[in-house]
Amino acid sequence: MMTSARSVALQTLIKVLNNNSYSNIVLNNALEKSNLSHTDKALATKIVYGTIQYKIYLEYQLKPLIKTRLKDKFIKPLLLMSAYQYFFLEKVPTNAIFDEANKLAKSFGKKNSGSYRLVNGILRSLDRRGEILPQKQDEIKYLSVKYSYPEWLVKYLIEQFGSKTGPEILESGNKAIPVSIRITANGQLQEVEQALTKEKFEYRLTPLTDHNLFVHPGQVVKTDLFKEGKITIQDSAASLAVDAFDFNGDEKVLDACAAPGGKTVQIAEHLITGTVTALDIHENKLSLIKNAAKRLKVSEKVKTKACDARLAKDYFSQKQFDKILVDAPCSGLGLIRRKPEIRYEKSLADIEHLSKIQLDILNSVAPLLVENGELVYSTCTITKQEDEDVVENFLQMHPDFELTTIQVGNLDKQKMVKILPNQYDSDGFFIAKFIKRG
Repeated sequence: MMTSARSVALQTLIKVLNNNSYSNIVLNNALEKSNLSHTDKALATKIVYGTIQYKIYLEYQLKPLIKTRLKDKFIKPLLLMSAYQYFFLEKVPTNAIFDEANKLAKSFGKKNSGSYRLVNGILRSLDRRGEILPQKQDEIKYLSVKYSYPEWLVKYLIEQFGSKTGPEILESGNKAIPVSIRITANGQLQEVEQALTKEKFEYRLTPLTDHNLFVHPGQVVKTDLFKEGKITIQDSAASLAVDAFDFNGDEKVLDACAAPGGKTVQIAEHLITGTVTALDIHENKLSLIKNAAKRLKVSEKVKTKACDARLAKDYFSQKQFDKILVDAPCSGLGLIRRKPEIRYEKSLADIEHLSKIQLDILNSVAPLLVENGELVYSTCTITKQEDEDVVENFLQMHPDFELTTIQVGNLDKQKMVKILPNQYDSDGFFIAKFIKRG
């Protein structure tokens, strides 16, 4: 079988679309096994994520042209990825897209199956007809197809954020997200800038913080800066959760939902004699936290424990921690730019279910906090049910806690921080901070 950027993309998409495999895991494995150049690996990556991202749009374009049942499991992924290239990769000539599709159909198809002629015919029809979209009068359907989101999510975002901001959030989810690095306690801005310049990286400060930089290209993990723990990969919005704490340096801190450890090590950087205990429900993920702590030279300040955060009160003593971070499991709708399949995997029922888990975690850790201690709650989603409603329900159940205003990064002081993914070239994120008054 041929090995090319498009064949790797097709093999990946067959597994993702037919078997519900995780795109990042399947693609990374395929790229590691291939002998593709850096340029071809980038093309394969672009095709895979672009096809997943625009799946609803692409299916809408192809559906009227498919007049027969697609028997071979590779045909639909091949048609989708070819249509993606046709509509979105303007620098690639149409003939090149179609010729490569024909070669793949011959390579992946059974001899004399006719799959080559079927694929060729559909793509030629697509070229003759061009793009189609629903009528704009049907706003939900139109936006669903144009930006490739399920109709329930389009409706939800417009209801929550309005007819102007809702579509802006949808559009932002299809834009490439820049690589964000955080300058750690081991590094200095000037030192990092000089090293990045020397190694031919382009960079700029993020609008949200003064300790994050957008970097291009994204291969910073291979630099000495990264290996020596002077920088780490962390979204600028996500870095604000730890910034919400007021550290003295001698605290005992609990990071209740810690893996892969980005916020754990960020907490540890603020500690002098204090320690941070990192929990995760999956024991196999604790190694990620330990590795992150080792690279950033904070291992002596980090403890790990496999534990469901909803059961934390059964493992620790009351008033054991001075500060607690609950970076809760969530629907992840603030991460759609980097994880495009999230839009297809989540439902309103998932959001409601997750909000109950989030509240259970907060209820479990609340007794573990000392009087006048700080509890920060954060999510990488933008839904009211998982953010503001959880905060409100927690406060109703715990009159000894009060919501306090926070000032993080370059934002104004506010009661709750809600960062939408269309605002700062960052993930969508939510942060609230409670003080336990006893």
